[in-house]
Amino acid sequence: MASEFDTTLKNIAQKIAKYVEDVAELSVETRSVEVGANTGFADARPVARTLIKLDGDCEAVVPIRSAAEGQAVDGGLFEVHERNVAAAIEYRAKLLNAMLSALKR
Repeated sequence: MASEFDTTLKNIAQKIAKYVEDVAELSVETRSVEVGANTGFADARPVARTLIKLDGDCEAVVPIRSAAEGQAVDGGLFEVHERNVAAAIEYRAKLLNAMLSALKR
């Protein structure tokens, strides 16, 4: 009986550790494909990426225009990516709140 209890506790601890690992980082990647080209979604290329860590560290890679175009941030793509990041943060917050509420029951 004690062996089954120990195994159950170990399994629970492993699931909690996996959950903490999964929520420790929030990664948002925005991809694009060329319209009209003979490509599909599988050919999408990353154009922006943001990584937010549980400890507050944040890393962002944003699209810029080429040097010939003045090497400025591509505003349209950056706006889309910002909306994706905001939606991901909002979703993560709702998910964490729901899980905390479930634990309190």
